[in-house]
Amino acid sequence: MTGLDTPHGNRIVELGVLELSRRIRSGKLSCEETMVAYLMHIDRINPSVNAIVSRRSHEELLGEARSADQELARGHLRGPLHGVPQAPKDLAAMRDLPTTLGSPLFAGRTLGADAVFVERMRRAGAIFVGRTNVPALGLGSHTFNDLHGTTCNPWDLGRSAGGSSGGAAAAVAARMLPVADGSDMMGSLRNPGAWNNLFGLRPTQGMVPFGPTPEMFLQQFVTDGVLARSVPDLLMLLQLMAGRDARVPLSTGLGADGLADALSVPLTGCSLAWLGNLDGELAVEPRLLAAMDAALSHVPATGLQIRATALGFPVAQLWEAWTTLRSFLVAHQYGHLYDDPASFQQLSLEARWEIELGRSLQPARIHAASCIRTRWYAHLLAMFERFDFLVLPGTQVLPFDAGERWPNSVAARPMDTYHRWMEVMIFASLAGAPALSVPAGFVAGLPFGLQVIARPGDDARLLRVGHALDLVIGAAGQAPPVLMDLPLSR
Repeated sequence: MTGLDTPHGNRIVELGVLELSRRIRSGKLSCEETMVAYLMHIDRINPSVNAIVSRRSHEELLGEARSADQELARGHLRGPLHGVPQAPKDLAAMRDLPTTLGSPLFAGRTLGADAVFVERMRRAGAIFVGRTNVPALGLGSHTFNDLHGTTCNPWDLGRSAGGSSGGAAAAVAARMLPVADGSDMMGSLRNPGAWNNLFGLRPTQGMVPFGPTPEMFLQQFVTDGVLARSVPDLLMLLQLMAGRDARVPLSTGLGADGLADALSVPLTGCSLAWLGNLDGELAVEPRLLAAMDAALSHVPATGLQIRATALGFPVAQLWEAWTTLRSFLVAHQYGHLYDDPASFQQLSLEARWEIELGRSLQPARIHAASCIRTRWYAHLLAMFERFDFLVLPGTQVLPFDAGERWPNSVAARPMDTYHRWMEVMIFASLAGAPALSVPAGFVAGLPFGLQVIARPGDDARLLRVGHALDLVIGAAGQAPPVLMDLPLSR
């Protein structure tokens, strides 16, 4: 068995998911050997990072790994995740592991059915070691809750890992998973991707079926996606997750066929629009903007063209539309918890605020917000007639202290809501457009990213651009200090 013979731990856990899968299929690695390596590593790292929760026993997992080896010996390969450890985000339904939403209200709850993408990962041979941690009810981009605790950033254990896919991002960054699923409503894949030096993809709305859920027609903001240390690894899991499912009415036919040649798509003549801080309308830490400008200086080496441009749409209108539509959806998803005196006491102040705002909305305001969203979509399509891709900050702040709930100010500007510091994420979400967080470097030892947005359905070219940027910027793949510095104290 491969020993702990590199500075960063067992060399098996350093493998990307594509290489890990290849070695398992070829017989160079057994599923049992792979599982032993990951369990040793998780046992060592997870107590400090707290990314993987609801963990299964070693005995169960090793038993599944041995069964997977026996299947291979009989010539049966389930799929590209055969024997690969995975841990679905704790917002997605699972038939046999708790789905707690990071809340004591749902402690130990199992739903008896898998989300579509979990079903597809299971069918492809994944072995589920647990769940990845989330903020309570998935609200906010800082992963902490009263049930499982706080997830810490592998680059600095005293700082936030982001959210709501913070557990997934920290687990991949710290090599406790080779790749991971996540979901994104308001940057929940992109912000933790940026803060953990990963690629975080929010795919075109509907590409990955979201559900089944109790309501599947009004919800058009949340989408499942992928976090990975490289674009090829990201693409592999996306191909498994994508594709229409008739049980999810708003899922699309976009899927594996359209992604097959994503990394060989030619980019000659493609242009990028750099939107920066939207002429000062967006609060972004000045040192982050400077670092992003430095990262973008590498763009000409890719053959791509880049030019600073203005958004050309009232940002205040977009924020009003976003908060209206988001609160409307949150209020109706979690309103029953607000109405029950027992569960009300366990709701965060942020959740109560969202529900109260959503319930105060008049139909005319909701309709007006949808009209703004419609105009924004048309405006975005017009921008894509002039540029192939839009580039925005992947985060407005560096990872903040893990003991804070959210930043009270950014660039000396007060934040008037618990999620205003994530405003940069709403532009893709409102349009259902694909957006990719690309590792872009470090400030004071902390990672940051650039956010690249493509026209809806153009996910393949978006991944190709992300891969091209990675080759010239070169920030991705670096190992976080937690792999070398344990034991550490927060």
